[in-house]
Amino acid sequence: MLDQDIERVLFTEAQLDTRIGEIAAEMNRDYAGKEPVLISVLRGSFVFMADLTRKITLPCTVDFMSVSSYGAGTKSSGQVQITKDLSDDIEGRDIIVVEDILDSGNTLSYLLEILKARKPASVKLCTLLDKPDRRVKDVHVDYSGFTIPDEFVVGYGLDYAEKYRNLPYIGILKPCVYGGE
Repeated sequence: MLDQDIERVLFTEAQLDTRIGEIAAEMNRDYAGKEPVLISVLRGSFVFMADLTRKITLPCTVDFMSVSSYGAGTKSSGQVQITKDLSDDIEGRDIIVVEDILDSGNTLSYLLEILKARKPASVKLCTLLDKPDRRVKDVHVDYSGFTIPDEFVVGYGLDYAEKYRNLPYIGILKPCVYGGE
């Protein structure tokens, strides 16, 4: 039923699985002998975070934050607010922020500054999707899954109005669904 709203599939389940395995292998190398904390930025990254965590072979812990700058729209409002903070102290820890998509950079720029102020040993950013055409803030990405065009994507945790998160692939949503052109 949800498939009918998809213009086309951008990344299949198999493509996602392969790329996430590659990212996990990089992290396993980079964090050998360490125990990083993976911080999922809810809600969109929860599927990616779960699959990534299962492919990491070294000790790691997870925590969650929720920040919002979208509401129910398709474009960032620029107003960022923390709606759920971390459960544990990160001072002195190696942090990997796991995000579903890097778009304007407003939300992640704000979030990374907040996290750095908490004095972790290191902070790196992992994003499944990078949409550089929309960038307004310079945000350094340490681990990137795929670079995508300026299209509205859903599936694999990404939503429109809280729908489509459960699609096993990432697809481009038909503009007629969200009132686009």
